[in-house]
Amino acid sequence: MAHDSHQRAIRAAAATLGRRRFLTVTGAAAALAFTTNLPSAHAAQVSPHALADNPFTLGVASGDPLPDAVVLWTRLAPRPYEPGNGLPEQGTVKVEWEIARDEKFSRVARRGTVTAHAEFNYTVHVDAKGLEPGRVYWYRFKAGNWTSPVGRTRTTPALGAKVQEVRFGLVSCQAYHDGYFTAYRHLAQEDLDAVFHVGDYQYEYAVNAAGGARNYTDRTLPAVFNKETMTLGDYRLRYALYKSDEDLQAAHAAFPWYVTWDDHETENNYAGDVDENGGPSDEFLIRRAAAYRAYWENMPLRMPQQPSGADMRLYRRFHYGELAQFDILDTRQYRSNQAYGDGWQYPGPESEDPSRTLTGTTQERWLLDGFQRSTATWNVLPQQVTFSQRKNTTAARSKLSMDSWDGYPASRERILAGVEKAGLDNFVVLTGDVHVHYAFDIKKDFDDPGSRTLGVEFVGTSVSSGKDGADKPDNWATYMAANPHMKFYNGRRGYVTVSLDEERARADYKTVSAVTTQGAPLTTAASFVSEAGNPGLKQV
Repeated sequence: MAHDSHQRAIRAAAATLGRRRFLTVTGAAAALAFTTNLPSAHAAQVSPHALADNPFTLGVASGDPLPDAVVLWTRLAPRPYEPGNGLPEQGTVKVEWEIARDEKFSRVARRGTVTAHAEFNYTVHVDAKGLEPGRVYWYRFKAGNWTSPVGRTRTTPALGAKVQEVRFGLVSCQAYHDGYFTAYRHLAQEDLDAVFHVGDYQYEYAVNAAGGARNYTDRTLPAVFNKETMTLGDYRLRYALYKSDEDLQAAHAAFPWYVTWDDHETENNYAGDVDENGGPSDEFLIRRAAAYRAYWENMPLRMPQQPSGADMRLYRRFHYGELAQFDILDTRQYRSNQAYGDGWQYPGPESEDPSRTLTGTTQERWLLDGFQRSTATWNVLPQQVTFSQRKNTTAARSKLSMDSWDGYPASRERILAGVEKAGLDNFVVLTGDVHVHYAFDIKKDFDDPGSRTLGVEFVGTSVSSGKDGADKPDNWATYMAANPHMKFYNGRRGYVTVSLDEERARADYKTVSAVTTQGAPLTTAASFVSEAGNPGLKQV
């Protein structure tokens, strides 16, 4: 009944809004029946004494580090499984923050006070500036008599600085209902500069009282999670469920994260303003606005990333001295609709139409211009869906995934032409989405194994999506034979650690034996390197 009422409200709002009006801040807010994007100047301040319960139940996070700044995040949620987090529907809370050069906070570098607003679901985004480049910091928050857990973060090296090495984690796809986030517990123990999360941070699907495959016996999840996310309130609650996971909290507290979304942060396999089932765009854009707003609220992102209605600028660029340039993509918001109805289909005129795009024209131009200007040793593309060609049979004509870059070959060709035109010798693509580990050589012509190798692609498996998985899925032999540029394929859960230095890129593919039970051990399933100036994967 609640789901039906949400749908009726969405349809009623959509019927009164054209896309142009919808995309204004006030139009989106009115349609979604949540207050404007700007907090009220007259909201009453919540007394610190009213915080009788710990408000820092969802931990802390940092992200998007720069040489002199980093975003610090938390969300006040004394009762995280309730709408409004257990705080007033309207109001503000003063939150103190500090960032220090040591874990004991005896050498505080910066401190301040920020206001958590009900309109932003009592989330906090602090852009801590005036920091030193290339060093570790510790941070924490205080509200009332409560102090948050301590987080550890790191700024990037100065622009143009000589950097010997950068090490980062690659993670994606963490379906709560498919298992435990054990991979994050292991990730938190790694020695990394940062983490790249390339999508599917949360899933829109219902989570039952037992937590799905987690099969809880020590707790019962409330019924608010046992439905698909449709409204802003639904998405906010779903982030609370995910962020209450202690393993995820540990990984956030250990490193700064760079995040981008894929589809499930909103809805499975949506494309631009087209939903999974091809329904009315106006209705879907209202849902997308809710999802985008909740995403921004719950991620360590700066104010320029704050959405306006159903639009949010998430693609952005970062540098690690002279060593690496990272161009983080959004391959979901601007894409053409999947060809041939989505799924695995034979390629043809529709999928091969040169006008089709996965990135949108503006983002593509931004990316190619960035390639031209790059002076970095390594150019790295953190993005969502499989970039390299992936046939599912050994036949000369094979089906391809219409949701991946295979469904948008002209878009991929333009990117690779840009790599060649810019003379990029060391091109690395980072990918998630498919719930398996892959390692690819990126070929100029994927149908010709002897063609030039233009770069390498590291595809990281899921943290939990797909449940336990297998080292060699049923289609392992077929995929390896059908795709000679595929150098590795493993179907367990886990993550990838990647290191870059002046001589090589190295990827270590980590797996856990199970996610349907807690505490599974970690294994390095395989390791590959690609030499600087000589792209192509070699197993080590």
